[in-house]
Amino acid sequence: MHVTAIIAAGGSGRRLGASVPKQLLDVGGRTLLQRSIDAFRTHPAIGDVIVAVPADLLAPPPPWLDGVRGVRLVAGGERRQDSVANAFASVAENVEIVLVHDAARPFVTSDVISRAIHGAIAHGAAIVALPVSDTVKRVAFEGTAGGDGVIVETLPREQIFLAQTPQAFRREVLGAAIAAGRSAEAATDEATLAERAGHRVYVVAGDPENLKITTAADLTRARGRAPSVAGAAGRVGVGYDLHRLVAGRPLVLGGVIVPSDRGALGHSDADVICHAVTDAILGAATAGDIGQHYPDTDPRWKGASSVALLQEVVGLVRGRGLAIENVDVVVILERPKIGPHRDAIRSRLADALGIDAGRVSVKGKTNEGVDAVGRGEAIAAHAVALLTRA
Repeated sequence: MHVTAIIAAGGSGRRLGASVPKQLLDVGGRTLLQRSIDAFRTHPAIGDVIVAVPADLLAPPPPWLDGVRGVRLVAGGERRQDSVANAFASVAENVEIVLVHDAARPFVTSDVISRAIHGAIAHGAAIVALPVSDTVKRVAFEGTAGGDGVIVETLPREQIFLAQTPQAFRREVLGAAIAAGRSAEAATDEATLAERAGHRVYVVAGDPENLKITTAADLTRARGRAPSVAGAAGRVGVGYDLHRLVAGRPLVLGGVIVPSDRGALGHSDADVICHAVTDAILGAATAGDIGQHYPDTDPRWKGASSVALLQEVVGLVRGRGLAIENVDVVVILERPKIGPHRDAIRSRLADALGIDAGRVSVKGKTNEGVDAVGRGEAIAAHAVALLTRA
């Protein structure tokens, strides 16, 4: 099942009264848009994320959006439905389920995303929504706008729900909704357009914490609940990797080819140092792990340079406003000795990490003949990375 998420971030957020579009406002050291993107790009069912942003963010995009793996940017439109239509035009042909999410909902959880996906699979169209708890009145206003209103009727609250996002659709349903919205009056969500196109839209459980940032009070509330990386002294991550050693493969360590009669066996170049460091950095940033970002079932990573993958992850964490302070690596290998190559490895790693070689430590150890590593059948590496707020 191929699933794509569209994030609608093309608006200006005028109601909030900020000097920049509200999706670019900082909440706990990251923008609203960053938080929304990360929620979807780290979800295991989401293949890619398409973000509709104001046109002036495309040339060039901000560093935290530039080149982030699995994320594509398109120009937003005048209305919300126009932005979603622009993004939908970029959805790959093999995608079966498409989600649409507001960038202004930065606290959406993985469970909520999963419920929306399952709802679309089961019904064709589904939104996450919350039942109301208060008595609901329909009111008419007489005379001057903004004056006192008069109750027209009391609505049965068990039938009233507050719509949230994401909203999920089978591809053909969203396509019909977008077609219905091209010449229609503005709609506040895609479910409305799907209804106009004649489709039934189902409701699945939303989340009270899936807050939408609309007013200054909403922003204050969001900043109060968001964990801030700005005040943190540091974030530590631990990485580990192990590969079998076989004849006929180069031994690549930290991007350096070390002379050896055997090399590590793996889907990529099997560079245990880069793999361990990559996992340490991802762990410190709470951004998943290397297998999630670069699965060994994906032919794109066959024979890939692990240094290049490490550089991409460095860009990812920098996009989250984090800086790499230092890295410490322990390589466990019986032979060859890595001492003669240590400085070259440190230099190559430092280049990939964008830091001084003086902040990269590489140590070599043996396993004293114990287990597969000690028998020379495998190589392992441990890494620790410290990240701070940039």
